[in-house]
Amino acid sequence: MSVQISIREGESQESLLRRFQTMIQTSGVLREMKANRHFISKGAKARFKAQQSARRRRRQEITGPKK
Repeated sequence: MSVQISIREGESQESLLRRFQTMIQTSGVLREMKANRHFISKGAKARFKAQQSARRRRRQEITGPKK
């Protein structure tokens, strides 16, 4: 996954940096990097996914279903 940014004519460095940061966040590069920072076994991933699902179900029971 690569993000290419080229400076526009008359664009300041601050504007270029802001545009770069926005592109990085929307492309998901940081999210993917953080997710792959440490090795996680398949079993641990499954447990984490089950925990997240249980939290989501409990929250929905309290607040009700989404509209």
